[in-house]
Amino acid sequence: MTIIKDVRRILSISVRSIAAVHLFTSSCFELSQTEGASMLPTIQTSGDFCIIDKSFKNGNKIKIGDLIVARKPTQPDSWVCKRITGMPGDIILLDPSRDNINELHKRYNENKNDINNDINEIDIPNLNKIGKFNRDPYDMYIIVPDGHVWVTGDNLSDSVDSRTYSVLPMGLIGGKIIIGIYAPNLLKFNGNYYRFLNNTFEDYI
Repeated sequence: MTIIKDVRRILSISVRSIAAVHLFTSSCFELSQTEGASMLPTIQTSGDFCIIDKSFKNGNKIKIGDLIVARKPTQPDSWVCKRITGMPGDIILLDPSRDNINELHKRYNENKNDINNDINEIDIPNLNKIGKFNRDPYDMYIIVPDGHVWVTGDNLSDSVDSRTYSVLPMGLIGGKIIIGIYAPNLLKFNGNYYRFLNNTFEDYI
């Protein structure tokens, strides 16, 4: 009987401990690993861990410039780390450059005899002068609707974000990243293993 009581006690403590940890990580703070190049140089491609403040879950108290983690709208089972670059009501100029920059160079080369400027000196509003190039995408805007945000990676050239899947519902936001921990430095007992990931937009707001 003593053994049975001890087993029950251990099981009870284990279940309560797991429940307490789950409650803490879902409501307070969570440690999560990040991967990928979309947030360089803020967050490294590998070996970086982040502390997430869950009080910002569902977009609570967030503001432009905050780093957040959220479920990817097109793949709800995947999580993404992005920076908020548009709040509800903001007018966003869509960035088609990732898809059209090669087309831009192609049109320029096809019609370079018609213009005297170098490609780096061409004024974007005058791109319609370059033969068949369609500049309409550069004039496309979106107003971020209520309950949504616009998110982008710090490394715009290698980030799948709102430019691909449009606005992000706030209900998909899991929290705000507040601290980054670089594991290789931590394992080497290097003092520069953590840093506060502050809102870099605050100086301009």
